[in-house]
Amino acid sequence: MMYKKKTVHALLFMLSVCLVLSACSSSSNGSEEKPGKGKEEGGLKPYEITLAFWGDNQRDLGLVEEAVSKITKEKINATIKLKRIEPAAWTQQKVLMFSGNDKLDIIFTGENQYISEVAQKKLIPMDDLLQTAGQGIVAAFDPDVLAASKIGGKTYGIPSIRDFASYPTMLFRKDMLEQNNIDVSGVKTLEEMEPIYKKMKAARPELSLIGKASGGASIAYPLLLTTIDPLSDMIGVLTDTSKLNVVNLYESDEYAKFVSTLHEWYKAGYIPKDIATTSQTGRDYMKANIGFSTPNKGKPGITTQTGNAVGTELTEVKLAPAKMNTLTITNAMLAIATTSKDPERAMMFLNLLYTDKEIVNLLHWGIEGKHYKVNENGTIDFADGVDASNSGYNLRQGWMFGNQLLAYPWKTDSPDIWKKMDEFNRGAEKSAALGFMYNPEPVKTELAAIENVIQQYAMGLETGTLDPAENLPKFNNALKKAGIEKVIAEKQKQLDEWAASK
Repeated sequence: MMYKKKTVHALLFMLSVCLVLSACSSSSNGSEEKPGKGKEEGGLKPYEITLAFWGDNQRDLGLVEEAVSKITKEKINATIKLKRIEPAAWTQQKVLMFSGNDKLDIIFTGENQYISEVAQKKLIPMDDLLQTAGQGIVAAFDPDVLAASKIGGKTYGIPSIRDFASYPTMLFRKDMLEQNNIDVSGVKTLEEMEPIYKKMKAARPELSLIGKASGGASIAYPLLLTTIDPLSDMIGVLTDTSKLNVVNLYESDEYAKFVSTLHEWYKAGYIPKDIATTSQTGRDYMKANIGFSTPNKGKPGITTQTGNAVGTELTEVKLAPAKMNTLTITNAMLAIATTSKDPERAMMFLNLLYTDKEIVNLLHWGIEGKHYKVNENGTIDFADGVDASNSGYNLRQGWMFGNQLLAYPWKTDSPDIWKKMDEFNRGAEKSAALGFMYNPEPVKTELAAIENVIQQYAMGLETGTLDPAENLPKFNNALKKAGIEKVIAEKQKQLDEWAASK
């Protein structure tokens, strides 16, 4: 079902966030808890900082580790241990790292894991450390963005600087548009795309014209997510992000319009008949040369980056302006573990991740001349004799490590991609609820029942498979019986209290 992955996260969130307030009130700053950082005469004692993250195996990770350590040894008298975990094992290994005796200083976190780890007192509050050893981080942020990760008024995680906002977009294969003389430049709404699909269906009836953004999501999901403020779990949202008015998404005009349009497209044959059950995505269809379009979360560079991934040039149709909310900021962060023996030194390294271009590029791209080369226009490409198949370091997770805006752009991106990203972030509409996180403990019974209802109806409606005229009223009646109105009232109460305390 569509929300399988997202709702598992939501349930974990619900189970853990109730502990947050007690965790926040009882935790103390890590610099106070770990006084043993020590100094030798004339400077800091040597220290090894362990950074844990998930990612695919990189043959030359050790070489990158040595290169980063050479810099940090000089600047903060510390070496760096890069602790890479296989993506599939990440969640389980994090639990083991926290509960065992593993050496751990800095760890990647975000979304429900962040809330849970704060509640379980696995992460230290960093506000004092930011003032003493993290001023470069503070200077790099819009204050509202940095504050959005606060829990109980304290900072436990630092967002990576990347795309802090998103907009709903549809990506189309440019070659197919040109071959059929289709111009999408004037298209502004989902409904205006119908003539495009009608023409393509007539010209290429064998194509899967519309695919899903991911195997576990629906067609509508990324478009809905970037149009509203989901307020963490999409069970009670802001459809108007300028007002603190929590509503039932599934009873909104916006939702009805989305699912009605998709159902008409499904009946017309634009959407594959097995869309609700297949794990195939729009990107998969494009790679196989049988796909035409896919929904996506939009940002600067999305067409070139996705086009590079699927092997063909893409064009996009933006459906709404960019918006920023708590989730778009907190989904990728770095935090200091309570197991760190020297939180201040960990903060010094975090500060370098947001200010030192050489370190950022090492973690992002590897070693210049060995893994990449710099082009005349300031973009980069694989080093001579190197490609994706034989590179010893091709991690491509720069969004994970500090300030991505300090990294070189890849050759398929615009040389000024990061300038555009900064402008994009600064120009995005901020949700009125930016920084709000709610405690679902008072309605946990209702939320479990609501989850079951969502799994029953959402995927079918949001892929066009189910007729909304018949099934949307059933969906909302079932949600009401499960207690969604009580959940919305509780979330509204907490949101009002949060707003009053600002």
